[in-house]
Amino acid sequence: MRAVWRVAQRAVRRRRLQTFVIGLVVLFSTASIVVALALLAALSAPFDRAFAATRGAHVVASFDLGRVSLDQLAGAGGTAGPYATTTVDLPESVLAPGVRPGPITVAGRDDPGGPADELDLWWGRWPTGDGEIVLNAMPPANPDFEPAIGGTISHGGRSLTIVGLAYSVSHSAGGWVTTAQMAAFEPTGAQVLYRWTGDVSTQAALDSRVAAATAGLPAGALADAQSYLVLRTTAASGPGRYLPFLAIFGVLGLAVAVLIVTNVVSGAVVSGFRHIGVLKSLGFTPRQVVAVYLLMAGLPALAGVLPGVAVGYPLAEAMLDDAFSGAGLGRVTVALWPVLVALFGMLAVVLLAALVPALRSHRIPAAEAISAGSAPRAGRALHTQRRLAGTRLPRSVSLGLGLPFSRPGRTALTAAAVVLGVTTVTFAAGVAASLGRFADARDNSESVQVEVLPGLEKFGEPKPQGNPAATRQMLTSLTGTTGVTAVTDVTVPVAGSTAPVRLQVFDGDYSALGYQDQLVRGHWLAGPGDTVVTSAFLRGRGADLGDTVTLQRDGRRAELTIVGEVMGDDPDEAYAEWAAVQPLTPGAPFGGDLVRYLVRLAPATDVEAYLAAVRQADPGLMPVDNSRGANEFIVTVVSISVVLTVMLSIVAALGVFQTVVLNTHERRRDLGMLKSIGMTPRQVTAMMVTSMAMLGALGGLLGIAVGMVAHKVSVPLVAAAAGTDIPASMMTVWQWPVLLPLLGSGLAIAVLGALLPARSAGRLPVAAALRSE
Repeated sequence: MRAVWRVAQRAVRRRRLQTFVIGLVVLFSTASIVVALALLAALSAPFDRAFAATRGAHVVASFDLGRVSLDQLAGAGGTAGPYATTTVDLPESVLAPGVRPGPITVAGRDDPGGPADELDLWWGRWPTGDGEIVLNAMPPANPDFEPAIGGTISHGGRSLTIVGLAYSVSHSAGGWVTTAQMAAFEPTGAQVLYRWTGDVSTQAALDSRVAAATAGLPAGALADAQSYLVLRTTAASGPGRYLPFLAIFGVLGLAVAVLIVTNVVSGAVVSGFRHIGVLKSLGFTPRQVVAVYLLMAGLPALAGVLPGVAVGYPLAEAMLDDAFSGAGLGRVTVALWPVLVALFGMLAVVLLAALVPALRSHRIPAAEAISAGSAPRAGRALHTQRRLAGTRLPRSVSLGLGLPFSRPGRTALTAAAVVLGVTTVTFAAGVAASLGRFADARDNSESVQVEVLPGLEKFGEPKPQGNPAATRQMLTSLTGTTGVTAVTDVTVPVAGSTAPVRLQVFDGDYSALGYQDQLVRGHWLAGPGDTVVTSAFLRGRGADLGDTVTLQRDGRRAELTIVGEVMGDDPDEAYAEWAAVQPLTPGAPFGGDLVRYLVRLAPATDVEAYLAAVRQADPGLMPVDNSRGANEFIVTVVSISVVLTVMLSIVAALGVFQTVVLNTHERRRDLGMLKSIGMTPRQVTAMMVTSMAMLGALGGLLGIAVGMVAHKVSVPLVAAAAGTDIPASMMTVWQWPVLLPLLGSGLAIAVLGALLPARSAGRLPVAAALRSE
C-alpha cells in the first residue's frame, strides 16, 4: 500500500488544477449541506425539548363560566386546572420586554409548576397576595439581562403591580395572579390544561381526546381548544424559511461535485493509458491501480470537506440564532449528526463518483495500455466533422463544433456542469425577484413613500403637538402630499377564543395603500363591515373567506366579515376600517396616542426635504423614508444566493477549463498538424472556445428551464414554512429582459472557462506538438 500511496500523491501533485477544482467544489457543497442539515435537524427539536422539559399542555381548553362551573370542570379529566380567567387591558404605560399594550388573558394560579405547563419564572417572583401580577414574556438570550419594568395595571377597580416575568411554552395565558385575586375579579372564563400519553401527533387525535374529555359538560361550554401543534409549526417556521433554498443549493453543489470528480478521474484514466500500463507491468494489481485513482480524488476531497465543515458550522449556528431569535426556546445549537453526515457523506459521494471511471483502469490489459496513444480512436465523430466542413462556416469554427463529438461522455459531463451553473444563476435570479416583490408589497414602498411615527414620552421622546386630526391636517397641507391615512393598532378579544386579534385600523382613504399587492384571495376592504386577515390567521383559527369574526370588549360587540386573505405569518393580524371598531373603544381619539400616518407623495417630490418639513412643523413626529430598509430574512437569503451562485458558477467554469485542458493534451499532435498547414494561434483559440461555446448555449437553454422549475417549487415551500401563502404575482417573475441575460450566462461560463487553456493551445509550438504521442 505504500507504493499506491506514493503514486497517488505524485498524481495529485501532477494534476494541481484538477486537485484544486475537486477541493473547491467539495468545500462549497459541504458547507451548504452542513447548514441545510442543521436547519433540518432544528425544525422541531428545540420546541420538542422545551415542551417536554416543561411538561407542555397538548391542548389549552377555554370554557365559558356562564355555561359551566369550576366544580364541573374539575371533573373534565384535565391534567392541570381548572384555572379561572379574565381579560385585562395592559395600558401603554406598562414597560416590560416583549409585552404589547392591549387585552391579555390572565389566569388565577398559585404555583408556576404543576403536572402540565410548568412556567419558566426568569425574573422576579411569583405573586403571593392581592395587587400582584406576573406577565408572560420570553426570556432573553443573555441570562444576565436585567429588564426595565414599570407601570401599573388597573382592572376591576384594583391596581396590579408587576412582580415577575414568566414564560409559558404552551402560551396558556398572558399573565397570572393568585386564585384569591382572580376570585375578586369575578371571572367569566376558565381554562383546563390537557397533557396525554400515546398518540397526540395529529389534530384529529387531539380533537377526539378533547371531545371525550368534555362529553359530559353542558352544550356550548367549550369556547376554544388551543393545540400545541400550531405552536410547534410556528416554532419550525424560522429555520423552515431558509431550508428549501439551502437544500436546492446543496443538491446543485453535490451534483456539480459528482460531475467534476467523474470528469477528472475519467480524463485521468483516458489520458494515462500508458501510465496504467507501466504500473501494471511493474506489478501493481488491478485493484491497486483503481486505489490510485480513488486516492487521487479522495485526497483533494478530504482537503475540501474539512474546511467545508469549518465554514458551514459557524454559518449554521448564526442562521439558527437568527431563526429562533425571540422564540423563547433557549439557545439552539447545531446537532452533531448533520456535521458527521456532511463529512463522511461527501467523502463517500466523491469516492463513488470516482469509482465508475476508475474501474475502467481495472479492465485494461497492460500490453494494450502501454501501446495505446492519448488521442481519440480513429474515425470517431468523422461523420460530423465532414458534414460541418461542407458548410460556409470558418474552418476554425466548424472544427470546433465537431470537437465535442469526439468524446461524447466527457462532453455530456461538461455540458451537465454548465447546465447546473446556469440553473443556479436562474434559480438565484428568480428568488431575488420574488423576494423583491414580496418586500415591496409587504412594506408598501411603491404606494406609501413616507411613514410618520409619534414620539413616546416613556422613551424620552417629545409627544406630537397636535391630536390625530390636527396632525393629519398638517401633513395634508405640506407641499408634495397627495394623501394621508391614519393607522393605529387595536387589540380586541374575539368571542370564543383566548387569542385576541390585533387589528390595523385605517382612518381616511385606504384604497391606495398598496395592500392589494398582498392579496392572495378575495378583495381589499370595501366598507366598515369588512375585515382582511393573514394566511396564518385563517390557518390558526380554522376560518375561511365569508366567515364572521365577532369582537367583544366590556360587553360591547362588533361583527366583521372576512372578505380577503393577505400574505402574512402573524396568526392574530387583521385589517379593518376605524368606523368598524370605534364602538368598542369609545372616548379614545382614534385608538389613543399610538397613531402613525401613511403619506403618499407626488412624483418627483424631494423625500429628504419633505422629512425635514415634517420635523420642523412638529418636533414630536418622527418621519421615516419608507423606501429604505430591508427585511433581514430577505437580505440573508439574497446574500447567500449571490455567494453560492458565484461559487457554483466559478466551479462550473473550472469544469469547462479542465475539459479544454484534457482535450488540448489529447489532441496536441492534431493541433501541431493544423498549425503546420497554416492555422494561426487565433484560429486555434477560436476552435477550442467554439467547442465549449456550443455547450454553453445548449446548457443555457436547459439550465434556464431547470432553474425555473426549482424556483417554482422552492418559493411556495418557503412561504408554507413561514406559515403564509403568497399571491400568484410573486411567482410570475420571468420576462424576456430577465431571460436573455440568463441565456448568456451559460455562454459566459463556457467561454470564460475555455478561454485561458484555449489561448495556451494557440501558443503551443509546432515542433513540441508533433513530438507528442
